[in-house]
Amino acid sequence: MEKYENLIPRFLKYVKVNTRSDEASKTVPSTPSLVEFAKNLAQELEEIGLQDVQIMDDGYVFATLPSNLDYDVRTVGFISHFDTADFNAENVNPQIVENYDGQSVINLDAEGKFVLDPAEFPSLKKYQGHTLITTDGLTLLGADDKAGDAEIITAMEYLIQHPEIKHGPVKVAFGPDEEIGTGADNFHVKEFGADFAYTVDAGPLGELEYETFNAAQLELTFHGKNVHPGSAKGLMINALQLAVDFQNQLPANDVPEKTDGRQGFYHLLKIEGTVEEAKAVYIIRDHDRQIFEARKKLVEDIVSFMNEKAGRGVVSYEMYDQYYNMREILEKDMSVVEVAKKAMENLDIKPIIEPVRGGTDGSKISFLGLPTPNFFAGGENMHGRYEYVSTTVMAQATDTILEIIRLVAAEKA
Repeated sequence: MEKYENLIPRFLKYVKVNTRSDEASKTVPSTPSLVEFAKNLAQELEEIGLQDVQIMDDGYVFATLPSNLDYDVRTVGFISHFDTADFNAENVNPQIVENYDGQSVINLDAEGKFVLDPAEFPSLKKYQGHTLITTDGLTLLGADDKAGDAEIITAMEYLIQHPEIKHGPVKVAFGPDEEIGTGADNFHVKEFGADFAYTVDAGPLGELEYETFNAAQLELTFHGKNVHPGSAKGLMINALQLAVDFQNQLPANDVPEKTDGRQGFYHLLKIEGTVEEAKAVYIIRDHDRQIFEARKKLVEDIVSFMNEKAGRGVVSYEMYDQYYNMREILEKDMSVVEVAKKAMENLDIKPIIEPVRGGTDGSKISFLGLPTPNFFAGGENMHGRYEYVSTTVMAQATDTILEIIRLVAAEKA
């Protein structure tokens, strides 16, 4: 870790700040802590020597590392987010496990109530000899995506401290609200000024992703009629039963817990209500655009059937698309993926290219005109108390950023 002496201290500093985003918020960014974190990050970028540092109106922090070449090459960008997921992020207290043996159970808290056990989390076996950073069992860690933040900034710092390393122009961006799906809605592609970019936001070593779900959210309201149950026959319409009826008309096996790979699903996120009114929230996911559209059509058909059967509007809904499979954009020119793949191979890192069962900010940014695949930042078990990251893998992610920049610098425009 001597090569990047500030990488881990920087990461530990970031994760100790609560930057949990708030889906219920109407502000952009969604919380005051995200605004404050962006300001501090902008100051840090200026202090290490980056130029054109600015905080955009959507909360993204942009900065530039100018080229030191005497010829033109493509401008590459690196993007990450600094908000954390919907889990306790207050008083994050990282634990350091040095020279992990790949076999032992790691007690996260002093009482041993929460543990990282290789029997439950077999990924731990990959990390023999590594130093791991874990939680104390009470919060998430925030490696998603403060590991990416620290890696990108450390790579920029390294290039500034080593001007003998030749590089083209590099753009960096750090944003809020990725975890609530709104951060990149209005990403300023033109102002960012890159020809292509990468989000540094994937998981374990070698992950390289250019295929995501197509995604929609569905919000249903079931309208009932509440009368005394003793005289309810022919009169009562139970909104909760309507919600059950709707659920039962969806394909029973098309749920997250029964699907993998490129199989899509309907996922019931929340249901609440009374006999009089009930509400349900779903997310709809599929990698194939045609099947995705067919899934939404099935929702419309079920609602129409239920309303026709009842002879009145017992179900109303709102359904909106959240993001699309970025493969539609990237497969038109796979050079951006090939550069990252070559960088990893040059570093003896085996690229792991699989479809993402989720999305990234790169999904939206790609459709805004900037091709943006995703590669590893190192986190494991993200979004909860069992999250951890290897300091070795964080250094390898930083190496990958620098190697991509080196490969781009070797291109002649």
